[in-house]
Amino acid sequence: MRANYRLQRLFVEADLGLGVEIEADKNQFHYLAHVLRATEGTELLAFNGRDGEWLMRLTFPTRKKITLTAVEQTRPQPAAADLHYLFAPLKTGRMDYMVQKAVEMGAGIIQPVMTRHVQGKPAKPERLAANIIEAAEQCGVLSVPELREPAKLEDLLENWEPGRHLIFCDEGAETQNPLAALETVEAARLALIVGPEGGFSDEERSLLRGLSFVTAIPLGPRILRADTAAVAALAVIQATIGDWR
Repeated sequence: MRANYRLQRLFVEADLGLGVEIEADKNQFHYLAHVLRATEGTELLAFNGRDGEWLMRLTFPTRKKITLTAVEQTRPQPAAADLHYLFAPLKTGRMDYMVQKAVEMGAGIIQPVMTRHVQGKPAKPERLAANIIEAAEQCGVLSVPELREPAKLEDLLENWEPGRHLIFCDEGAETQNPLAALETVEAARLALIVGPEGGFSDEERSLLRGLSFVTAIPLGPRILRADTAAVAALAVIQATIGDWR
């Protein structure tokens, strides 16, 4: 069922179900009353990542209180996205963009990974979580991706989930077309790792290439910024072996 983009969407923490009433918190009140300029009877869509999407009707019991009442489920909760997106931290503004695009492209797990040439520091988890929620609200995503704590590349690989195949963007690949490499991947559970602006170190590339659950892919003849590479790689993976097929 397609998302309804004519109505505003709002993420809520509370459980959702027919007749459930939710009182808007301080931030939600400001957004609804002063940004959307909602009035008595205004309708919007709410989701919590668990109970699907619900049509909510607003009432104003007092001047400083808004109640949202669930009147109809508009979309059931889909299965959670399974693609893991792992990335080396970037500068804040570009990292915000990259995380938002990962949500739009169907990532189910988002996790910062510390590599040798990382130029940025891991963003505060609250900021990354806010970017995830904002992207889900704007793009009709109901399964909100899980945000995991940063991990060192070596630790991540040492404790890798059995049965999940890892794809990494390798600027040193011998070819320029990623399709041939991706078509050899048979695993249903996938992960993508995108390195920092300086790329993976030679030691990291050797480590990744030496693992049986890893496939290296190129991303064309041009040098891409890390945030651009992330979007390009996610699109190619989803279209070739992911959930766009």
